[in-house]
Amino acid sequence: MSGAVIAIDGPAASGKSSTARAVAEALGFAHLDSGSLYRAVTLVALREAARRGSADEAISGLDAETILRAAEDRGLLLYPDGAGFTTYLEGEPVDGPIRDAAVTRHVSAVSAVPVIREWVNSRLRAMVREGRDVVVDGRDIGTVVFPDADLKVFLTASPEARAGRRISQRGHVIDVDELARETAALAARDEADSARPVAPLRRADDAVDIDTTRMSFGDQVARIVDLARGRLDRD
Repeated sequence: MSGAVIAIDGPAASGKSSTARAVAEALGFAHLDSGSLYRAVTLVALREAARRGSADEAISGLDAETILRAAEDRGLLLYPDGAGFTTYLEGEPVDGPIRDAAVTRHVSAVSAVPVIREWVNSRLRAMVREGRDVVVDGRDIGTVVFPDADLKVFLTASPEARAGRRISQRGHVIDVDELARETAALAARDEADSARPVAPLRRADDAVDIDTTRMSFGDQVARIVDLARGRLDRD
């Protein structure tokens, strides 16, 4: 029996992950973070390169099949922990190491490889086939990973609003110059993400658009929770 799926897609800095976690908590679902698996595969690549005596930049010399074989040999998996999933590698939780700077430098390149995306997607789908209700966020969740999701949401906000939120998260006082730089960077990222050949950012035809430019975090979470309860007919 498959579980219910709420898919939340959207551009960079749209608050997908924080929103997904809050929606999952409100519904009693698990938050399934697709990014953690891509980061874990990247960590595997780094460790495999180190085992071969290479610097981290040398992971580009590893082919995808070698990386995925190492991931399976090292026991990479997602393990349910109640509110979500913990990423395990070699029998140890690695939710800390997958956030390291070296992983962050390489994860975009690793996650752009089609065979790696297929491998990750198959494991995300397996979590649902085991009967778990999940909220999943990303950029191609509703279009590629779970095209039959019970509810698809495309979460966005203006580049200016997203830039302001990102700067605030850093603890900075927002000034005009930093806001302009961040806004331009996000606009360029949006264009690149939409045009990339592998897993482009795209709104599913049946997704519900939610523009959070003028919404509070609580309001956007409540809006998605209401939509989910209506679709799933759950109290």
